Amino acid sequence: MELLKGSPADPGDRQERELRTYAFLDALGIEFERTDHPDMPATTMEVCAVVDSILHVRICKNLFLCNRQKTNFYLLIMPGDKPFRTKELSKQLNTSRLSFADEADMVHLLDVYPGSATVLALMNDKEHIVKAVIDEDVLKEEWFGCHPCVNTSSLRFHTHDLTEKIFPALHIEPAIVKLTGDS
Repeated sequence: MELLKGSPADPGDRQERELRTYAFLDALGIEFERTDHPDMPATTMEVCAVVDSILHVRICKNLFLCNRQKTNFYLLIMPGDKPFRTKELSKQLNTSRLSFADEADMVHLLDVYPGSATVLALMNDKEHIVKAVIDEDVLKEEWFGCHPCVNTSSLRFHTHDLTEKIFPALHIEPAIVKLTGDS
């Protein structure tokens, strides 16, 4: 793996959702670096640790959640080393106990598959059904790392680009939470 600047020069056999992500970032004028890892999909936190050692970013978990009634959907972005407690998040969001949403809902709403959840997939949610939720510790970092809607490539860009360019372009006001990992 190596650190590369910006969008790939040759789209090759990349998925359309990935190319759409690069076009979105380019249109916003966001400078980013990426590393491609097609032989090592980032499906576990251990693989993410290897990828993030190339990107020099803090590992994040991206969890796609819903309430029991499946009427509210959330994309939670939190530090990878923090334990996730549904009770703690549910209380802060003032919603019924949350659980992981189905793959079918993830594909339908975000156009990504499990293991590829990313804040950038919110660009595919044209009806703004999925609410962005970010742990405040993520926003304290200089760099933000995520996938470009596939887990065989990873990106990093300045966190302020997320808050000052990406969210406004998507008309998203994320919920900021303070997760401790305590029950």
